[in-house]
Amino acid sequence: MIATSQTHPACLPTDSGPVAPTNPLLTFLEQLQETALKTLGPKNFDPKLYVDLSLKSNLSTAQDAFNRLPRAENGTVSFTDLDFFMQSYLNGAGEDLVYAEPVDFSPEPEGFLPAVENPEVREWALEVHLLWKSLCGRVAGGVLESPEKHTLIALPKPVMIPGSRFREVYYWDSYWVIRGLLASKMYETAKGILSNLVYLVDEFGFVLNGARTYYSNRSQPPLLSSMVHDIYIRTGDIDLAKESLPALVKEHDFWNSGVHRVVVRDAQGHNHTLSRYYAMWNEPRPESLTIDKETASKLMNDSEKRHLYRELASAAETGWDFSTRWMRDASDLTTLATTSIIPVDLNSFILKMELDIVFLANVIGDSTTAAHFIEAAQARKRAMNAIFWNEEMGQWLDYWLRDRTTCKEDGYTWEASNQNRNVFASNFIPLWIELFNSDGTLVEKVMQSFRSSGLLRVAGIATSLTNTGQQWDFPNGWAPLQHLIVEGLVRSGSKEARYLAEDIAVRWIRTNYVAYKKSGAMHEKYDVEKCGEFGGGGEYNPQTGFGWSNGVVLAFLEEFGWPQNLNIYRQ
Repeated sequence: MIATSQTHPACLPTDSGPVAPTNPLLTFLEQLQETALKTLGPKNFDPKLYVDLSLKSNLSTAQDAFNRLPRAENGTVSFTDLDFFMQSYLNGAGEDLVYAEPVDFSPEPEGFLPAVENPEVREWALEVHLLWKSLCGRVAGGVLESPEKHTLIALPKPVMIPGSRFREVYYWDSYWVIRGLLASKMYETAKGILSNLVYLVDEFGFVLNGARTYYSNRSQPPLLSSMVHDIYIRTGDIDLAKESLPALVKEHDFWNSGVHRVVVRDAQGHNHTLSRYYAMWNEPRPESLTIDKETASKLMNDSEKRHLYRELASAAETGWDFSTRWMRDASDLTTLATTSIIPVDLNSFILKMELDIVFLANVIGDSTTAAHFIEAAQARKRAMNAIFWNEEMGQWLDYWLRDRTTCKEDGYTWEASNQNRNVFASNFIPLWIELFNSDGTLVEKVMQSFRSSGLLRVAGIATSLTNTGQQWDFPNGWAPLQHLIVEGLVRSGSKEARYLAEDIAVRWIRTNYVAYKKSGAMHEKYDVEKCGEFGGGGEYNPQTGFGWSNGVVLAFLEEFGWPQNLNIYRQ
């Protein structure tokens, strides 16, 4: 079990903080990754591939053989020698995850998407449903027997992966995978995914970014409580609620102590406690080591590089890696300042966590826990109103902590100029939370702001309005953001809000459908400017599969259906 941020002071300079330990296998695989880049060159090079490999024999044997490889004067290894070494000493990436048939899969489940009347859409929905079989697996026995030979973490239950280069479970992806599984009536598979994430909390004190040892230095947007809540609502499984609650309380503590905890004093002099992303790492990310070193190469000294590495890892913890949202200069990734930002969406998710804990504690009769977390939720709502809400814009805005070097033991003082007035889809995420979407006047104001924001395009909601080539910027649209905003509008109970929600959902379903018919695949992200085009940008090639895209399409079809006479191709 690694040390978490709880063991460190609540306030630390943003160029320091906790660092999770690494392990000898990762150190070796990073050396291999750098050697492979020199041998193969940068074109289509994916550094993650090399840290996903596992050992055929013990590490010392592989290391000795690697060290004996003939090298040219510039240190490069020939392709033939490198390939022979890898074939001899390493198993392929993904070989430590083996196929597992989902126990509750049915080709056409009873009661599946009853409101989808159009036969073309229904046929496609069943094909998307079928994709669960290709994304399901279980950890191979060798990982359990010799964990030191693998970077894959030995999860106890079958897993559902996003797809393509993402050969392991990811934290926030799993929420939309579960939403899709619930639409597919695959309740046992959904419970298994939840059990795996609870296992990570028990082992590490938080849910890791993904189920690899190299992800043990950071988490991802905390949606574990929403998974428990939604599975319970569908199944009524009280044991699941009871068994999960301690992990939710532990996760809440992780996000509300140590370096994640920030105190801001509002204009009236009241102190508010909120949370931020802050990775426990100040080296290149192992899965992107060669890329991070290249990014940092323009910086002059090691201290600046360590600071950048922490910001890169912290931006990865946000799930939005990468975006101008975290950058001081939109054209320069070295200006990432993730740890100096209090994000709207993170605090929305933690508020949801607090409300879910209240709900689940009441379900199992734990009135003490319920009372404590209702107070926490009310305090966070006040904090979000005071620090994030911008009445003029009708949006919640990320708050920037301008002082990067001085430790603020007594908190920061709120200044209006520190709100980031740029428009991001995340500015509307609080609408997903009952304490906000139950306020009809507020919903009306936020809807008007959303309509005039410029985010809604022909094929869905753009992530931002800035086109930088970063994948969490314009013109990319992502399934999670569509779903959070659409579901927030629906939950408000307003007819007008539901009409807007359905309009967004139809645009998103159409672009997924058209892209699927053109490419034969579901995609990680989409270009919201062009119906049927997948997205691009970022540090890796576009991926297919794709867990959360599948889940959101099925969830939208479950909520809204598709009428017989509505043309799926019309734009």
